[in-house]
Amino acid sequence: MSSDAVVAGLGEIPLLIELGTALLFSSVIGLEREIRAKSAGMRTHALVGVGAALFMLVSKYGFGDLLAFDRVSLDPSRVAAQIVSGIGFIGGGLIFVRRDAVRGLTTAATVWVVAAVGMACGSGLVVLAAATTAVHFLVVLGYPWLLHLLRRSLREPQVLRIGYLDGHGVLRSVLTLCTSSGWTVMDLEVEREDTDDEQQRTAVVALRLRGKTPVKELVGQISNLPGVVHAAVGESVDPGF
Repeated sequence: MSSDAVVAGLGEIPLLIELGTALLFSSVIGLEREIRAKSAGMRTHALVGVGAALFMLVSKYGFGDLLAFDRVSLDPSRVAAQIVSGIGFIGGGLIFVRRDAVRGLTTAATVWVVAAVGMACGSGLVVLAAATTAVHFLVVLGYPWLLHLLRRSLREPQVLRIGYLDGHGVLRSVLTLCTSSGWTVMDLEVEREDTDDEQQRTAVVALRLRGKTPVKELVGQISNLPGVVHAAVGESVDPGF
């Protein structure tokens, strides 16, 4: 059976729909890269997706006339394997190193995914192609937000050493300020100075805090509280204490 007969039996409309679907999905993915001003934009992704789909269609229907000959067998998976190998050259050209920074990895991976989407469309697996397109946007747009939340929740606790006049309600004011500023007090330890003058007796409190705002801003606010003599980040204490 010739390739013309195979195509005639299926009709050209379904084949064009598969190409159009590949164009749609790859263009949508490329649009996201274009908006972010990446090295490979909408045109590159669209061409890669359509080209991969066409390769798959040719591998499925383009060699039907050769099957009429004896000792001739058809293995469409070989063309798919060559697409995977060939797309690596395009992806490699998108990756470059500047000083110690590697750029273009995500865009190269996106081109690789677009090729897979095009292959799926050319194979008639439109649902898988649509799902992969959705996964692309989930990863590219959703993961940065998720990583931001994880970094905020996994921040190392900060240690503040605060010197203050004891017996004047200063520690209460410090703790109130910390909690109202979005910081959680995980632990505290107070060291009081031995002196006969209770009005001038000082103490040092070590606070272990975890929060989302800049710690330097919190230190500045604590330093401005009445009765606070010294406030600093870290384990060290001012020599005067």
